[in-house]
Amino acid sequence: MEASANETADSRPALLQAVGLGKSFGANRVLHDVSFDVRPGEVLGILGPNGAGKTTLFNLISGDLRPNSGTIWFDGAPLGKEPPFRRAQLGIGRTYQIPLPYDGMTTFENLLVSASFAGRKSERAAYDYCAAVLEQCELGGKANKMAGTLTLLDRKRLELARALASRPKLLLLDEIAGGLTDEEGKDLVNLVRRIRDQGVTIVWIEHVLHALMAVADRVMVLDFGEKIIEGPPRQVIEDPEVKRVYMGIEA
Repeated sequence: MEASANETADSRPALLQAVGLGKSFGANRVLHDVSFDVRPGEVLGILGPNGAGKTTLFNLISGDLRPNSGTIWFDGAPLGKEPPFRRAQLGIGRTYQIPLPYDGMTTFENLLVSASFAGRKSERAAYDYCAAVLEQCELGGKANKMAGTLTLLDRKRLELARALASRPKLLLLDEIAGGLTDEEGKDLVNLVRRIRDQGVTIVWIEHVLHALMAVADRVMVLDFGEKIIEGPPRQVIEDPEVKRVYMGIEA
């Protein structure tokens, strides 16, 4: 039942392509022979139970970890051993499950750091864009507020805004809706949808299923480090193996 990305009507070359990725920590195999691609402007959702290897996959893409096997291609070139800062400069932005802003800086200063180092802009050249990103992420009125005093929702917004400040071609979202109320989650989903509509390519790990279903074009499911299915969201969710693995529902 797996629907390959190569079967899509979109003939554009993949922005991100992973081929045969494997990662182990000693005898613990976390990922095994994982392959997929993501095309420009697409949203790929990633599902899987805890320990399935989802965040490890993100760490391989962002350069926080190196694979034991396989290759990652970005924008037509292999990433090889490029370090995280270089991948950010190439156009890979990322959020983390637990927001870790620079608490001693204002929200605006947090964005300037990202725009300066990952976006390779001078502070002065980045001012207007960072201000626009704060407005987009509903933080315009908190530009001068210290990041360490923000609520969880605003810290999530700031985490997303920092990634956007680097002007990414690809945005990796790691459980951005986790820990929020239903209403807060809806606000964040609407924000992600607007970012998608601006043409940013997104790969999104999420446990909040309805959030992912509202935005994703395709969904890939991992279990024990292996890809078990990939395809349109509704088709994937209705698959008996996914129900068993992810929802604990026996066929």
